[in-house]
Parts: sequence; C-alpha cells; structure tokens
Amino acid sequence: MAPPPDLLTQLRDSARERRLSRPRGPDLAAVEDLSGPGGIPLRRYRPGGEALPLLVFLHGGGFVFCDLDTHDRTCRRIAAACDLDVLAVDYRLAPEHPHPAALDDAVAVLEWARPAAVAGDSAGGFLAAAACLALRDAGGPLPGLQALICPNTDLTLGRPSITEKGTGHGLDADILAFFVASYLPDPAARAAASPLHAPDLAGLPPALVVTAEHDALRDEGEDYARRLAAAGVPVRRRREAGLPHGFIQGMDLTDPAAAAAHDRVFADLRDLVPRH
Repeated sequence: MAPPPDLLTQLRDSARERRLSRPRGPDLAAVEDLSGPGGIPLRRYRPGGEALPLLVFLHGGGFVFCDLDTHDRTCRRIAAACDLDVLAVDYRLAPEHPHPAALDDAVAVLEWARPAAVAGDSAGGFLAAAACLALRDAGGPLPGLQALICPNTDLTLGRPSITEKGTGHGLDADILAFFVASYLPDPAARAAASPLHAPDLAGLPPALVVTAEHDALRDEGEDYARRLAAAGVPVRRRREAGLPHGFIQGMDLTDPAAAAAHDRVFADLRDLVPRH
C-alpha cells in the first residue's frame, strides 16, 4: 500500500506545530547535536555531573514522522528528572526508508554508544525491543535496561485492544495499519519482524514496560511483558489507568493524571537504570 503523500505531509507538519506550541523543557548543562555511526544524526542531553549513565532514546511516530525536535522536551525532562545523559536518535523514517533501515540505525547506535539503557515510546519502543533482540542474537553488548513506553511489539496488529481501543482514543486502527504498511509493506514478513513473535526472549535486558488503558497497542505491550517474564527476564510493568497512547508526549501540560504518570516513569528510570 503506497501511503498517501498528503497524509504523510499532514502528520509531519502537525508534529512540528505541536513541538513549537509547547514549552522547551528544562535548561540543561549542555545539549549538543552530533553525528553518530554512518552519519546518523544524534542529540546528546547532559544535565551536568560527572560520568552519568547514558540512556539512548528512540522516538515514536509510527515509523513515519517525528524527529529530534518533536521529542526534545521529553528528552530534556528525562535527563533532568532522572539525572541521566540522554542520546536521542534521528533514525531513518519510512516510507522513504522501510524496514530494516530504522532498526539498523538503532542497532548501530547501541553498538557504538554502549549505553546503560535504551528507551522508546510507541514505534520507538518497537525499535528498542527489536534492537535488543538483534544485539542478543549477534552476541553484542546489551544495555542494562530496555524501557518500553506504550510500545508497538506486533506488526500483525493482532491483539484484542486494536479493536477494543482502535476508535475514538487518539490512535485508530486504520492509522496503525497505515504506519505498519509504510514501515514493512510485505504482510507476510511482519510476524517475523515483530518482537512479540520472537521464538525465544531469554537473555534479554531487564525491562520496564508501561502501557495505557485506552491505547490500541496496550495488549501487545502487556503480552510482551508477560513473555519476557516467562523467559526469565526481570520485568517491571504497569498499566496507566485512564490514559491514551502517547501520554508521555506533552500530556503532562494539560492532564494531572498524565503528569503523575510521567513522574512514575521518571521514578522507574531513576530506580532501574544501572548506575555502575
């Protein structure tokens, strides 16, 4: 399915407009744009202090939109609240660069940076989980934590919440189908590319998995957390009651419940990211 150019343009323009309408986020000791392996654009956030743990952050956006600027406030807030250096990744977007381009970029940055943790929201959660699987299978160094916030883990979109929550909650089933078709056009290849359908999840990093009650992706995130735990991976998981997909992106500005959920995520990261 070829994505409609006008829909792509609308999504990308709307994301930029939302970014411009929000406050920038906390000032930090240093924010630096740099070039990573293969020229991948990166942005490093330093709250100050010596030898802070590094968290690599992979933004959401359905694999087709968002960038370093749209998630700048989120990364600033994580760095400041959690006392972490944060490295945001401007991975290649579909449909111009379909699977596995974004995953290859995520793996390359993790191999290069060797962070204490990797985190991602939505499609970024997919990339964080899939990159950990790829690194495990290759015998490479693994981060000490994978933090998955409202993650996509099943490109087949086969979980019940896709239907139950796929209309009227901000992330509809039809737009999810558009995202997946843009990222991986061949339906026959989607299960094999999905972390939820990996045959073996043993040996992966400890996980934080946060889902939202009114998210079409809720069930695949929770099913992935259960499969990780069954494989012997330490997992902390939580469903945020009453919240929709994408609550981590700016909802704290308008919704006290979302702001409290942000604080819980920050507390989790402070507790779980390895400090040695």
